[in-house]
Amino acid sequence: MSALKSPVPFFDTLEEMPNPFKNPVTDLAHLLSDAPDDALSDYQHASEFIYSYRGSPDTFSTYRREIEHFLHWCWLVAKKSLKQIVREDIEEYVEFTRQPPAQWIGRKNVPRYLDRSGERSPNPEWRPYIGGEGEFVASQAAIQSLFSVLSSFFNFLIQENQLSANPVAQMRQKSKFIRKHQAQNKIRRLSPLQWEFVVDAAENLAREQPQVHERTLFIINALFAMYLRISELVETPRWQPQMGHFQLDQEGNWWFQTVGKGNKEREISVSDAMLESLKRYRKSRELPALPSPGEASPLIHKTRGKGGISSTRQIRGIVQTCFDKAADAMRREGFVEEAERLADATVHWLRHTGISEDVKHRPREHVRDDAGHGSSAITDRYIDVERAERHASARNKRIR
Repeated sequence: MSALKSPVPFFDTLEEMPNPFKNPVTDLAHLLSDAPDDALSDYQHASEFIYSYRGSPDTFSTYRREIEHFLHWCWLVAKKSLKQIVREDIEEYVEFTRQPPAQWIGRKNVPRYLDRSGERSPNPEWRPYIGGEGEFVASQAAIQSLFSVLSSFFNFLIQENQLSANPVAQMRQKSKFIRKHQAQNKIRRLSPLQWEFVVDAAENLAREQPQVHERTLFIINALFAMYLRISELVETPRWQPQMGHFQLDQEGNWWFQTVGKGNKEREISVSDAMLESLKRYRKSRELPALPSPGEASPLIHKTRGKGGISSTRQIRGIVQTCFDKAADAMRREGFVEEAERLADATVHWLRHTGISEDVKHRPREHVRDDAGHGSSAITDRYIDVERAERHASARNKRIR
């Protein structure tokens, strides 16, 4: 297994993936040289399944990742088509994902495909798994995602009359792969010091290159102050965020309307500080200080061309620039360990950080509704008071 060469990405980005219903795949030679029987049919059905989730960028990315990993294993490791997969194969696959070959593990996220002379070509630096500097470890959340997506996929294949049974549903001992926790996992977020350096980095960039980075500063502020998910900032077939989605009510309060996870619409209360950030951003775009009702200007504009940003990868790149600038500044000022921990941060940490800070002084029900949480129990995960008190009470315990 260790000699396995890393596979190429089987599926392109949401923006570039062709519609498999209108453009059925006819050949797999560009993906692998020795495809098993029925691989073409497997790929076609997998493409249709993934493409069906294009309305939500986050869901699309999750389903694409899980199906792609599974097809890599089926075709390159097990040498089987989907019709040949049984319950025991799923168990073997889960074990494989917990420790994939070193050649399949990258240290950082890179684009899946590159544009070369008008053609989309697989990026030779792309790897299916990301492990950072240390040894790759599949998280419990990753294992749960695997089971959930594959089960949905096999149910889809049953509906398409491709299979007669769901091998994931037939498993009786998923518990040996998924551990139950006494408490919820710790929320991954920025420390107060890291956040200060990140927002300072964004403000410095905005001063140095306002035409480019006033947008950067607004994105950072919106992700933190309104707990937005990255998918709520970009244009998709499901939702196009516009300036007119900032709305004034009869009491003089500003709200931001968005459509989030699960295609759920919600209103987010806009703080005075966030409103000032909006005014600054609009001024940089030569717009009036506040949006007019129904204003159709894109919320996050392209710096080149018209319209709004439609790529979550571009938002990630913008935020990563701030993270990198912040880490450099922290090292210069002697905060080396904090800077190193910042290297693990993702865009979603800004949402977590904003919620975690607000839940300290706002009613949890208010934070719950602004964040779009389905229940207060989810919001409670962001409350560290009991955890901190538990550790404080244990600090002076004696052994002798």
